[in-house]
Amino acid sequence: MKNIILHKANTRGHANHGWLNAYHSFSFASWYNPERVQFGVLRVLNDDTVASGMGFGTHPHDNMEIITIPLEGDLAHKDSMGNAETIKTGDIQVMSAGTGIQHSEFNPNADHHTKLFQIWLFPKVRNVAPRYQQITLDTSDRHNKLQQILSPDADDAGVWIYQDAWFHMGNLDKGTTIDYNRKKVGNGLYVFVIKGSVKVDGQELEQRDGLGITDFDKVSFEATSDTEVLLMEVPMEQ
Repeated sequence: MKNIILHKANTRGHANHGWLNAYHSFSFASWYNPERVQFGVLRVLNDDTVASGMGFGTHPHDNMEIITIPLEGDLAHKDSMGNAETIKTGDIQVMSAGTGIQHSEFNPNADHHTKLFQIWLFPKVRNVAPRYQQITLDTSDRHNKLQQILSPDADDAGVWIYQDAWFHMGNLDKGTTIDYNRKKVGNGLYVFVIKGSVKVDGQELEQRDGLGITDFDKVSFEATSDTEVLLMEVPMEQ
């Protein structure tokens, strides 16, 4: 029997710092909801808009898998491993923080905001050597299908992390139906609607809604408008 938990967009935490307008699907910084701490190993799903020329100063992380997905604009990244890169729409970046890293991120554009998701997963192994990976995806490969963008396997499609997790993105035309089959027994699936609307096993979701599903083998999607979705299959045990 499938279990679901619905997180409507307007129930997320919100903090507008002027330079940063952030929505939190799970407890983060000053926003704490005891019922919204994490979904399995998925600890953070932040929906951030960064003003032009602004960003996050150098700050530390450890023992976390940190995934950044730009939606609009660019994000300039520097870290203590010596990486200095710019990630753009269509890219995906991952850092395995492991024993500890420091990094900064800012919007290098003077005339355009940057929108991005930053996602944190607890790793399955602690204190690994920190690592950085960034790739550019062919977004046409997600038209009316699910494109794998992350997995546990360095030889598989997308980036890889130290966790038995799989992420997919899909751009679905209205009326498109598609199924997602679970990769690993015991994992849950967190569905996040980037834009548009979609029925997930008959449950209507709208832009920026989230839906957590456990105890499933297959999940069915029907796009009720042109829609863009992010699927995150993650272990439910840390």
